[in-house]
Amino acid sequence: MNKEAMELASEEEVEVENLNPLTAMQSVKGYLTKLEELTFMQILFSSSATIRRGNFGLSRKEVERLLEIGNDEHAFQSFLKRVNGAVSRYMKVIYDKQRNQVVALMRVPAKQARNVLSKESLAILMFIFYHQEVLQNEYTLFSQLIQSFGHESLQITRKIQANLDPLKKIGAIDDYDDNKGEDAYQLTAIGAHLFSDSYLRRYTEFSQSNQLHLEDVIRFFKRYNLKGDIADDPLET
Repeated sequence: MNKEAMELASEEEVEVENLNPLTAMQSVKGYLTKLEELTFMQILFSSSATIRRGNFGLSRKEVERLLEIGNDEHAFQSFLKRVNGAVSRYMKVIYDKQRNQVVALMRVPAKQARNVLSKESLAILMFIFYHQEVLQNEYTLFSQLIQSFGHESLQITRKIQANLDPLKKIGAIDDYDDNKGEDAYQLTAIGAHLFSDSYLRRYTEFSQSNQLHLEDVIRFFKRYNLKGDIADDPLET
């Protein structure tokens, strides 16, 4: 069996094993080499050691050094795919190309997620997510947030700024220089992966008051390349 066939067989085994996620978590070392396992552990540590803006995870160069793969795109992507195949129930390892960082995102139940972001911050993030991921705008202006959220309060400028700060601290958005002097924000890879497919499905069904197929939701949010989320996850109720 050649290398590609072995990797394909390994990925198929990962998908089968992931039907029982606890088993997959315990046997993750069975899918990774010793170097890959140590690299995964360092990504986890660097992603959770501190919550400080711009300091999440490891650079791709550092990950490639730990894996001893050099600038090998196939080996790098294979590592990410096999790690995520084994642990996607609990976390997701992503490569933030814009920041050049490999970051582990932890999944949390809906109740705990409410303690991380206020409903106002969550609403702003969802707006920016829709504005950039669905409508394909490069960035979102602060004035556009004011226009969308500001009609109900005279202190909206201060409130929006206060609710943007937590999004910056967790790395979901970043400042963007639009060369016009206006405050603008760009969704990061962390922000783009923050919402699971099942959460987007529930969010869209609630706003539309209509049950939708997950494939239609994924197509609407242009998430064709994302897999591994649970279609109807009770953790997000």
